[in-house]
Amino acid sequence: METLNRMATELVDEAIDFAEELAIDVHALAGDAAVLDFGVDVPGGIEAGLLLTEIQTAGLATVQTRVDEVAGASLTHVELSTDQPALALLCAGKGGWELSAEDFDGLGSGPARALVAEERIYQRIGYAEDADFAVLAVEADTLPAESVTAQVAERANVPESAVFLPTFSTASITGSVVAAARAAELATFRLSELGYDPLDVLSATGSAPLAPVADSEAAAMTRTNDSLAYGGQVHLAVEEPFDRFDEVVSTAAKTYGAPFADIFDEVDWNHEELPLDLFGPAQVTVDVVGGGTHVYGERREDLLAASYGF
Repeated sequence: METLNRMATELVDEAIDFAEELAIDVHALAGDAAVLDFGVDVPGGIEAGLLLTEIQTAGLATVQTRVDEVAGASLTHVELSTDQPALALLCAGKGGWELSAEDFDGLGSGPARALVAEERIYQRIGYAEDADFAVLAVEADTLPAESVTAQVAERANVPESAVFLPTFSTASITGSVVAAARAAELATFRLSELGYDPLDVLSATGSAPLAPVADSEAAAMTRTNDSLAYGGQVHLAVEEPFDRFDEVVSTAAKTYGAPFADIFDEVDWNHEELPLDLFGPAQVTVDVVGGGTHVYGERREDLLAASYGF
């Protein structure tokens, strides 16, 4: 198999070729790095969000939409499936690279993280990369400048001309799509944090409703987290049984039932004070291959309706 960054680069090339159709903008910086605006100075879109999710997961996931109901309202839902959950969701897709340069702050996700491989999850999976390209999706409310691409190039050990930064804001259509696609990732990561071997997760499918785009980054962050915690549904096929499957879902959190706007306010928006058990999907079905099927959690459409302003 090609490296995650090589596979993601091929999808970035596709985004560049179809930039007009996707309604995205491509910016070449002085060091020849490419910043792709998927939803910062442009509104973003469903198709842009789906392709960006594929880029984040290095093409190892299938992403699509469907229409379903939330509290009687028809809403787009995003569904992601992968037979390579450890690589696609944890080594590639997961957010984990905090970017800070001059007056820029953002969160990086995608396969470029595997070129650094300092997060604990890489040791657990036993994976790291050495590649010619670095693809890092950046969640931020401004576009990265050359100081950011230089930082990424240095840490990833690639030339600046090999750095690709597709960028989006949380408060964009793209941001809502990317967030809704994270249900399976949350369940897989939560299992890993509980001590389950992520390589024993054989397949993962997750879906969540597309949160209406909010009028600020902060409001968008609360809505997209509500979408996952109270509307996210996941089906996992796993190799081994485990006595803590019930702790994967959001119902296991002490703060379950509170909107994320209240939860974030309680810690003055200091994300380091947020407990990890907050971040789980609403409902999970776990199939142990050759064993039992376990169902945990529930959707809370009343909380979603309140969060979305119905």
